Amino acid sequence: MNKVVLAYSGGLDTSIIAKWLQETYDCEVVTFTADIGQGEEVEPARLKAVAMGIKEIYIEDLREEFARDFVFPMFRANAIYEGEYLLGTSIARPLISKRLVEIAKEVGADAISHGATGKGNDQVRFELSAYAINADIQIIAPWREWDLSSRESLMQYAKEHDIEVDYQKQSKKSPYSMDANLLHISYEGDLLEDPWQEPEDDMWRWTVSPEAAPEEPEYVEISYEKGDIIAINGEAMSPAQVMEDLNQRAGAHGIGRLDIVENRFVGMKSRGCYETPAGTIMLKAHRAIESLTLDREAAHLKDELMPKYAKLIYNGFWFAPEREMMQAAIDASQENVCGVVRVKLYKGNTSVVGRKSDNSLFSEKIATFEDDGGAYNQKDAEGFIKLNALRLRLKSLQK
Repeated sequence: MNKVVLAYSGGLDTSIIAKWLQETYDCEVVTFTADIGQGEEVEPARLKAVAMGIKEIYIEDLREEFARDFVFPMFRANAIYEGEYLLGTSIARPLISKRLVEIAKEVGADAISHGATGKGNDQVRFELSAYAINADIQIIAPWREWDLSSRESLMQYAKEHDIEVDYQKQSKKSPYSMDANLLHISYEGDLLEDPWQEPEDDMWRWTVSPEAAPEEPEYVEISYEKGDIIAINGEAMSPAQVMEDLNQRAGAHGIGRLDIVENRFVGMKSRGCYETPAGTIMLKAHRAIESLTLDREAAHLKDELMPKYAKLIYNGFWFAPEREMMQAAIDASQENVCGVVRVKLYKGNTSVVGRKSDNSLFSEKIATFEDDGGAYNQKDAEGFIKLNALRLRLKSLQK
């Protein structure tokens, strides 16, 4: 083994992995650190990598690519897993895998490596995506190989190998396993492992408690072009800027908290808590603009495709041909999904209170309860009903 490209956060676990790779495989480690909107500085990761003697260090700002090429396409589908989860962790893994494989090719590395544990979904997502891009890539998953099975054993390894540890921070470490990006932040572990226990209020980082949110609602106008948000309150924004803006607005009103028990692809159930402020607004607003602009059967077909689409993303099949086929159909449906949606943000809730579009299929003249001037003939309903009732009438005659 010559070189290994490691997905490196700069934290204790991936610092230990970097040293373990050097020691176990006698190889040169190349670190890759991505800014995908996790809200933490990534530059310290460079300093830690340098201190460990690592010579090739990649640090990249991927926020726009993440929002534009992964999050926005997913929200065109209104994707939601098991009725509640907005797939914040799932959608980030394909991008990281793609860059790991690309960097490996650039530097002539023999393998890539990640810090996902053997119990979670992320090991599956990382590796399925990597193999989809390069069938011959070698993948090293330390958590499936080493015997460092506890926090104490990790700390001991760090001490024995002179890996810098902030002991004050570690002694007061967050009890939760967390993951963050532009779309969400997740929490697992500690008291959350008991599904009956309510999360502590100080666990949440991006949202205020709905009870403590402002007494006055905030109204926001969201502009769409071909199914994607292009402006907030009339101000044009890039995809990443849209998400940053909506995260701040929603978080201030206590919007986006979720506490669920989900079914992992690896077979177990897992309890997790999530904050998805921008995504909560985006889902509501996108469905609202589609309600005006999509044909009924096109909208219903999208709704039928969505659970399968969401499951593919959750399980790690972003690069699978069936996901790409569905994406093509979903994207084709968005050609006329343009207009403006007005939402009201208030104490944990997002309410759609207005929508308009030049491509609207809504006809006030036909839908009115007042005199429509003959636009709709009430008698037309009779034949429609009798045709649809025919099979039901035939069935009743069998009795």
